[in-house]
Amino acid sequence: MLLFLSGCIFIYQTVIFNDHKLHVVICDAGQGDAIFIRTPQGSDVLIDGGPDSKVLSCLSSHMPFWDRTIEIMFLTHPHADHLTGLIDVVKRYRVLSFVTEEISGTSSIYEELMRQLEEHNVPERFLYQGDRFAFKDGVVLKTLWPTEGWVSKNSTDKASLDANSLSVIELLTYKNFKALFTGDAQAQALEKVDLMVGEVDVLKVPHHGSKTGLNQDVLEILKPKISAISVGAKNRYGHPDPFVLDLLNQTGTKTLRTDQVGEIEVVSDGETWKIIN
Repeated sequence: MLLFLSGCIFIYQTVIFNDHKLHVVICDAGQGDAIFIRTPQGSDVLIDGGPDSKVLSCLSSHMPFWDRTIEIMFLTHPHADHLTGLIDVVKRYRVLSFVTEEISGTSSIYEELMRQLEEHNVPERFLYQGDRFAFKDGVVLKTLWPTEGWVSKNSTDKASLDANSLSVIELLTYKNFKALFTGDAQAQALEKVDLMVGEVDVLKVPHHGSKTGLNQDVLEILKPKISAISVGAKNRYGHPDPFVLDLLNQTGTKTLRTDQVGEIEVVSDGETWKIIN
């Protein structure tokens, strides 16, 4: 009986998780960021890990039980609300590649992540504008920010460094579908790359809807159809800011918040897309 049930689970998960479509999941990570991407041929990508181990629930819900491999794990910048959950991911999954910005964190949590990466022999690579990851199924992740020159210029004074301004910005393309992942980037950084992007289907709103993350000029170029805000309920920062919510409302985008709807999943065949939540 146990063997029969295991077989049924295997068949069910094979059908569910191998639909040959792109899945983009804004995990319900509380006051932090964790984004899971599963490509049509089953490659798994994680962008940030949130402030705690909740990211593991997100991964287990969207990966078959026999798949224990994360092909690429991104850290957009070394803040605890983006990196803490990655420690548990490294312990639980086989991570083939870790990529991040060339800005070292100073916290004990960041140091623990680095220790776990070394202990599990995970190779590390720094990202700069122009770097790209191309999967065999046509999914491409391209780094838009920061530039190597900008990092070099702005990382010399650690005391005044704003890691948010150097947050990694990634553009995902799959046929005609585009999604922009912004970490905690500021509007000034987005202004430097928005013309490279054009209109997008999905925008991960920067910095949990902080007032400094977006402006009207950026939104007029991006024109997102879906704007996803990863934010904790009743957080002490007042995120998302009413100013940003008003800007998004003016664009006509469909705004979804994890504190209101939980995780946000977008599924696409490269031509059309739909929201599942």
